[in-house]
Amino acid sequence: MKKLFVLLVGLLIAPFLQAAPEFKENVNYEIIRQTNTPKPEVMEFFSYFCPHCYQFEPIMAELKKQLPADVAFKRTPVAFLGKEMGPELQRAYAVADLLKVEEKVTPIFFSLIHAEQKAPQNRADVRAVFEKAGVNGKDFDGAVDSFAVTGMVAQYDRSTGSMNIRAVPSTVVNGKYLVKTEGIKSTEEYIALVKFLLQKKD
Repeated sequence: MKKLFVLLVGLLIAPFLQAAPEFKENVNYEIIRQTNTPKPEVMEFFSYFCPHCYQFEPIMAELKKQLPADVAFKRTPVAFLGKEMGPELQRAYAVADLLKVEEKVTPIFFSLIHAEQKAPQNRADVRAVFEKAGVNGKDFDGAVDSFAVTGMVAQYDRSTGSMNIRAVPSTVVNGKYLVKTEGIKSTEEYIALVKFLLQKKD
């Protein structure tokens, strides 16, 4: 975990001073499926309870800015962190996505948990976060156990299982390539790797 923290700090501050590196299988990425998704996409697996995901937010924001227009960026919250509140905040992300307030809600959750050390303890606390983000509490109540949100949560779990995600943050490109960050030295190199994998056909 310490190595990952050092990596995240390095990604944020290290300049990209060399030519584009040659990326290699099993060094910079792993093949986790044999076929690509029908359309290009980048999927980030994360948890609000993950401190490294919190540190990774500026990197992912920069990646989103630099992705080609035809590439979808998707986020998949996992349920295996946070004990009993893990599934609850996974469901909260689905609600935020459904109500189109994810960009408002996500920073509040991350700040509460990692900056303020005030992690939500129950659904009432989660509801309060949505109200702080400007969502009517009744809209939250109507969505949180809805068929649509339950279906979204089921899809998150299927994706996590089928791609064998055991740690976060994890980035999967085109549903086939799992990014390995151990040897990456900067944000720019990380983004270059993702773009390389988006273009990869084999």
